[in-house]
Amino acid sequence: MLYLVAQGAESQQRWRRPLLSGQSTTLGRSGAGWNAEWDEQISRLHAELTMDGRRLRVRRLPESTNPVFYRGKQLDEFLISAGEHFVIGGTRFQLVAENVQVTMDLPSPDAERKFNPQKLRKVDYRDAGQKIAVLSQLPDVIARAANDIDLHVKIVSILLTGIRRATTVGIVQHINSELPAEVIHWDQRLVTSGDFQPSGKLISRAVESGETVLHMWKTGGQFGQDQMTVLRDGDWAFVSPLPGKSADGMAIYVAGNYDMQSADPRTDPLDLHDDIKFTELVATTLANLRQVKKLEQNQASLRSFFSPVVLDAIATQNPDEALAPRECEVSVLFCDLRGFSLRSEEYAEDLPELLNRVSGALGVTTREILAERGVVGDFHGDATMGFWGWPLDQPDRALRACRAALQIQRDFELFASQPDHPLHDFRIGMGIATGKAVAGRIGTDDQVKVTVFGPVVNVAARLETMTARLRAAILVDERTAQLIRKVSLDAPDMPRIRRLAVIRPFGMNNAIAISQVLPPADHPGALGDESILIYEQALDEFTAGNWESAFELLHRVPADDQAKDFLTVYIAQHNRTAPSDWPGFIALQQK
Repeated sequence: MLYLVAQGAESQQRWRRPLLSGQSTTLGRSGAGWNAEWDEQISRLHAELTMDGRRLRVRRLPESTNPVFYRGKQLDEFLISAGEHFVIGGTRFQLVAENVQVTMDLPSPDAERKFNPQKLRKVDYRDAGQKIAVLSQLPDVIARAANDIDLHVKIVSILLTGIRRATTVGIVQHINSELPAEVIHWDQRLVTSGDFQPSGKLISRAVESGETVLHMWKTGGQFGQDQMTVLRDGDWAFVSPLPGKSADGMAIYVAGNYDMQSADPRTDPLDLHDDIKFTELVATTLANLRQVKKLEQNQASLRSFFSPVVLDAIATQNPDEALAPRECEVSVLFCDLRGFSLRSEEYAEDLPELLNRVSGALGVTTREILAERGVVGDFHGDATMGFWGWPLDQPDRALRACRAALQIQRDFELFASQPDHPLHDFRIGMGIATGKAVAGRIGTDDQVKVTVFGPVVNVAARLETMTARLRAAILVDERTAQLIRKVSLDAPDMPRIRRLAVIRPFGMNNAIAISQVLPPADHPGALGDESILIYEQALDEFTAGNWESAFELLHRVPADDQAKDFLTVYIAQHNRTAPSDWPGFIALQQK
């Protein structure tokens, strides 16, 4: 295996990167594929590296400011073989050929030690200042790592710097006991040290036990130097597994040697305690980072299933508790596309295009519901249902629902003004109702979804179906209207409410006081406050049975107010005279 090893002026300024056949990357100080960020003489993008067979082609980029030296000469392009190097600024880049292979064939160790984390916490660092200085680099390393590979490269470099007696450090992974462990990344202090042969038995012992395990071998003992666990001159190795469920069998492998003239770790096990404590701290940091990333990935994967407000709830609570169905007051919004049936006929031979257009329209409704911190509860063909008031209580739930509806209405008005827009010929009808419901994870043993259940949902759906007949884009029930009136007082930028009619929907026993949500008065084309007042006076006369007076008042409302036509036509069809048994509401004979 070919590697490029970078080494700066200081020992910690280094990395090792594997090179694959045909691989091409950019070398620089920042923003490149491989960065030597410690060397200011290296440009942000300095050279292009390309594997050409068993040799590495180096080409200096035109935007670089300093030369590249190879064999003492300034060259803009050249090929190097294993064992050769080139220099940029104060950094040496050497191409090395070395192999790594986990082996199970090593002799049994002369000694084995396990280390309890609680006892290690009581161990003092012999070189506390140096260890702290190295550990202080961890936050910056984590923040600047471009990806997992880059992170592993830098973590290994930190370990080599912090453990001065280590000759080799690797990050390994052992997931299945029936399969050999894998070396994810490794590096060694001396470039000429040779191949890396970590002990598979040691890795297994540590990962399976969940504790750091140390193995030691005699130098010059019964097996030859080529059989040593890590390097030809190595005589000890320990493995510290990453703690937690997110570790996935990962561990840190550290190996080195010791001076036979000094204390033998087989007789003085404290000799390596501070290095093991240091390694376990790095392992815990790496494991915590993996846990955070896994949580972020889980949230990202759930984002298409759960609204942000739901994700916030399950991030701070037990998911089972946060999603458990419970009774609460909610505001429910139903949005339905107008013109879908006609488009279905036109696109009968191009269903994918129809799906794209409908998906785009539903995407608009979803976006505005989420923008107001609502929950998208369900899709019903060409309709969207959203709700507010769960999983967290939202005192302004009705206001949020109405603001979302108004923004959806504005979006579709904008599409209608653009003949070439894919959603130009779609219209939208929306119904909003507020009341008690059960919200949460609802379903059967086989399938569940986060939604809302109760009569208030049916009311919102019925209101939505009536928008076409009443020629009003947004209809709300009385509870919603009351809540909006409370917050709309002296607030010109708030939604306005107009009482529209009292209707008993088909199939229901009780009549509903229906209101219309209108945009603020300064919205282009908005109905004026005086016209709203006149209309509501007409509605009061109509309800009281004074249809002639109601008819006259309705004609004082601007002609372009289409919603007034419902009452106007109804009165005209009955010769402006209320029946003798007039109940004060209109009973619809069909949905």
